[in-house]
Amino acid sequence: MEVFNTIAPEKYKNGIVIPCFNEGSRLDIMEFLRNADHSQDTVVCFVNDGSSDNTRGVLAEIKNIEYTNVVIYNHSKNKGKADAVRNGALFLFEEFNVDNIGFLDADLSTSFKDYYELTRELDNKNHKMVIGSRNMGQESVERNLFRKVMSNIIRLLIFLIIRIRITDTQCGAKVFSRDLIPKIYDHKFYSRWLFDIEIIIRLKMQMGKERFLDIFVEKPLSQWIHMDGSKLGLKDSLMIPFNLLKIWNQYEFKPFMRKVTLQNR
Repeated sequence: MEVFNTIAPEKYKNGIVIPCFNEGSRLDIMEFLRNADHSQDTVVCFVNDGSSDNTRGVLAEIKNIEYTNVVIYNHSKNKGKADAVRNGALFLFEEFNVDNIGFLDADLSTSFKDYYELTRELDNKNHKMVIGSRNMGQESVERNLFRKVMSNIIRLLIFLIIRIRITDTQCGAKVFSRDLIPKIYDHKFYSRWLFDIEIIIRLKMQMGKERFLDIFVEKPLSQWIHMDGSKLGLKDSLMIPFNLLKIWNQYEFKPFMRKVTLQNR
């Protein structure tokens, strides 16, 4: 692991993790630089997750501008999006005085403008977790047919596991108040891709369903566009039911069996 940054201000409002795996051809350098320049209250942590393309070099171009609110965090080997987000979030939590920490996809299918709309929901003292939603009726969302069908099937399976009606658990834009970070990322996730569901389950288990619903809010995105080159291919999509079963086994079935075993002793 390598980390590159410059001397930072004492306080930031927002911390954003950008997980990157072979994103060299999709990173919009100018948009990231504009954000670094115009959003001085935000620190962005790019996590290069062991990319085999030119991602590291592209990120170095951004680093070389020497913005104090840009950090590059390198994994020597690919660990998956879950670990990239977790390590980036923990780094921001430990190294920066920041009010909230979230994550955003490297292709900016959710724009910085929409992300900052999510952070404004945290100004409501009751809200501590805000997620973007691509499924709440907004007209400018673009998604291909395969992804739409798969999304509907996955959403049903997820509901059966978490038993909370959430419109879009898998949107790549989420933000959390600082005090939730240790609760969310205290140990590694079991899934490389479906860690969003694990986040919800962890908070629900720690807080209880009613308290979780009090601090949670979903906010529709004004625009979301599917970008070509998604790392979640057909094979990964077909493995999603298996991964959901794995999550259910870790968080529901195993604890239940341990409880039954203790009761029968």
